[in-house]
Amino acid sequence: MTAKSIATTILRIIPAVILLQTLFYKFSAAPESVYIFETLGLEPWGRIGLGVLELITAILILVPKTTWLGALLGIGIMGGAIFSHFAILGVVVQNDGGTLFLLAWITFVCCVVLVWISRHQNPLLKK
Repeated sequence: MTAKSIATTILRIIPAVILLQTLFYKFSAAPESVYIFETLGLEPWGRIGLGVLELITAILILVPKTTWLGALLGIGIMGGAIFSHFAILGVVVQNDGGTLFLLAWITFVCCVVLVWISRHQNPLLKK
């Protein structure tokens, strides 16, 4: 395995794990998750729908042929999360020390890099 393929694999695993680990909180209606989506006016359907979309996104990121699509979805989802933190929620949500905000940024950056790395697989960019 080359250094580039190892780095790409790590870049795929990081956002997928972050997206997958938050599913428990969304699908179990954890108080923090319910608070966030109530504050955004999207509880419960936004929480559940976003959870399903994040599950699909994580799977797409992990499959090498669809990494580009999952990463694009990840950019959109995390862009929305980051905007929500800045505009409505604040960086710190329920005394989390900014953890959710940081995880959103980590996922966003990994997805941006993955889109760039997998640009040759993206049919939207092929001529």
